[in-house]
Amino acid sequence: MIDRFNRPIFPALLLMSGLLVTGALLGQTPPRNAEERMKLYLKSEVERVETEFFEKIKTKERWEKLRPELHRQYLEMLGLYPLPERTPLNAQVVGIAKKNGVAVERLHFQSLPNLYVTGNLYRPESLPGKLPAVLYACGHWDRGRDGNKTVFQHHGFWFASHGYVCLIIDTLQLGEAAGIHHGTYRHNRWWWHARGYTPAGVECWNGMRALDYLQSRPEVDGGKIAVTGISGGGASSFWIAAADERIQVAVPVSGMSDLDTYVNEQVVNGHCDCMFLYNAHRWSWLGIAMLVAPRPLLFENSDSDGIFPMPANHRIISKLREFYKLLGVPQNVGEAVAPGGHADKLALRLQAYQWINRFLRGDNAEVSEPAYELFPGAELRAFPGDLPADAVNGKVDELFVPRARLEPPRLLADFAAAKSRVLDELQRLSLGSPEHEFPVMSFPSPARLGPGEKEVWLLVLNAGEEASDLEWAKTWAGANRQVIPFAPRAAGENAFPEKAPWPVRRSLALLGRTLDSGRVRDVAQAAEALRGGNSQIALGVVGRKQAGVIGAYAALFSSAIDQAAVVDPPASHSEGPILLNVLRVCDIGDALGLLAPKGLQITTRNQELLDKVKSYYQAAGAEKNFVTVTSF
Repeated sequence: MIDRFNRPIFPALLLMSGLLVTGALLGQTPPRNAEERMKLYLKSEVERVETEFFEKIKTKERWEKLRPELHRQYLEMLGLYPLPERTPLNAQVVGIAKKNGVAVERLHFQSLPNLYVTGNLYRPESLPGKLPAVLYACGHWDRGRDGNKTVFQHHGFWFASHGYVCLIIDTLQLGEAAGIHHGTYRHNRWWWHARGYTPAGVECWNGMRALDYLQSRPEVDGGKIAVTGISGGGASSFWIAAADERIQVAVPVSGMSDLDTYVNEQVVNGHCDCMFLYNAHRWSWLGIAMLVAPRPLLFENSDSDGIFPMPANHRIISKLREFYKLLGVPQNVGEAVAPGGHADKLALRLQAYQWINRFLRGDNAEVSEPAYELFPGAELRAFPGDLPADAVNGKVDELFVPRARLEPPRLLADFAAAKSRVLDELQRLSLGSPEHEFPVMSFPSPARLGPGEKEVWLLVLNAGEEASDLEWAKTWAGANRQVIPFAPRAAGENAFPEKAPWPVRRSLALLGRTLDSGRVRDVAQAAEALRGGNSQIALGVVGRKQAGVIGAYAALFSSAIDQAAVVDPPASHSEGPILLNVLRVCDIGDALGLLAPKGLQITTRNQELLDKVKSYYQAAGAEKNFVTVTSF
């Protein structure tokens, strides 16, 4: 089997004091601890992602050629490729209130069956004919059952008073029919990364279905639709405009920063999960905004916004101006900045109104905003009484992204095809392109091998484990196996302090990585270093629980490893290890089965898992290489 990390995955290494050390930091002062090493690694990955992305699109012709594939990748990173079925909206207008010469409709629709989107539609009381429309995406303002939409009434009133139809829709987070945005770090739902689920995908899809609804309205000119919103709504404005070309004008307000700010300055810590896709295809974050081009885009921000700092805003608008100039439409991109912090400011609203007027109506006149009389929030509820009992809003994370359900192949030819397909998909969506070496990682030297050693096992440690304390490993090794402990990143000498893991885990997802995908690479490198070109030894990897599965993935992708042993593995990647998007491709039983014909020993009482792995080995004609043990 060939290595699938797209390069000789084990670079030239320097032998020092019985350890092999990557040469990336030679001539530099090594970082003092694992946290500093991780920061250096993240910085190098940000630089690499930015450089490689822009290298692809130096000319207008290259961009136009790549754009369809980039659009597909973008949807895939949101969990939206292929797009879900456009099921019936089942839209209902539950009431109409009137104020300021505007009719406000309380409504809801279903973007997927039983996934309710609540909103208010603002229109002139008297309709002169088909009107341009604005989709307003809400940020997060806690108004309980009233929803976020009630905070942004003044936008709806302005647009309707000036000849538009404006639909304001709630988000999941703090919406009227609520779900969760803060899933990973607040609710420990790191399986979102494995599932490929981000609430950004739901908000984007809800916005796309809102466009379907607007186009179904007889008073709406479906060829003239804009999108705007602030904060989480600013991010959603980017998501929707980049995904759906029915948006003709976009004005995202305080909705995007760049990778340098999110990762290197740790601004990721200040944002909820709806602000991020999982960057499996390794984009510059600016690529999202570039998908809006050449359509008109006004990039709005506040100059003292701690979660959208101005240095990043300057970098983004500068590159956007260059890009729109490259496309021949420099007039279609603009910037607006208001003084102060993160807030829905009048100065920003006025410039948004004027930009939308210019490009949807050809009107360049100055605008103003009167003080509108607003409704009490409860009067704008789409569900004045109880929420629908069938609503899936609170568990949409379990349903939104389809999960792979593989059946073990039956024939050898089917096995080979399945293995190739799954490994290709894991490479594309979960393990990604080759990464920079993790700074100052140490690997076992071949000098550790005893004379004439024939069977050597690399013992992979979980975070918090010490090899000397692992009684199971001592029993498993017995008298006939040489076992050499190895601590990949986030374990042993590479462990992080308690405060570090969750910001690191979120940052890595923005770079198309996870801690565990890095650990797979660490184990593979350690195995290659330990082998040292010696083809005579039988080299295996062994680990307990998640570490065992990480070792098995290293064996799946590296020809340096001949066999694997997994003790008490999790039943599913939902429990870990977390590889980005892995549950869209396969689960643990599939990955272990696809190790065939390599030797595999599993110690578990999970009969369902054993049966699945055995089926793969039978199809591969390698059942004799599969050993099950219920206990030592």
